[in-house]
Amino acid sequence: MVTCVISVLTKRADFLAANSGIRNARPGFVLLTRPNDGQGMRYGITVTKKIGNAVVRNRMKRRFRELLRAGLPDQGLADHDHVLIGRAGGVERDFHMMATELARALERAGEGKGDPAGGRRPRKGNRVRKGGR
Repeated sequence: MVTCVISVLTKRADFLAANSGIRNARPGFVLLTRPNDGQGMRYGITVTKKIGNAVVRNRMKRRFRELLRAGLPDQGLADHDHVLIGRAGGVERDFHMMATELARALERAGEGKGDPAGGRRPRKGNRVRKGGR
């Protein structure tokens, strides 16, 4: 049996680079995937302070780590970076439902489907107004 070595993203530049890859949004998280030039399968987790206090953020990160440890060896993309970004409802969501959502997001990323970084709609405050200002 061949074991799959999965390493952890630690550098900010790797997280920023993953942001330009394929984006698959789900109710509990957003999955970013991007090829990494033969550096193997890697993952990173991001949970912002908007989600909650340190206890809530750490619980979400533990759940994400377990999801990725279970799902990436079988369904992850080879030589890609995988970044999970926590969303507000991720802590309360059923773990098995999140595992199913992760499998579907990885499947779509493998097909090259998702919201490309350049195709995102700007936030409300950044839209160009019709009056030309």
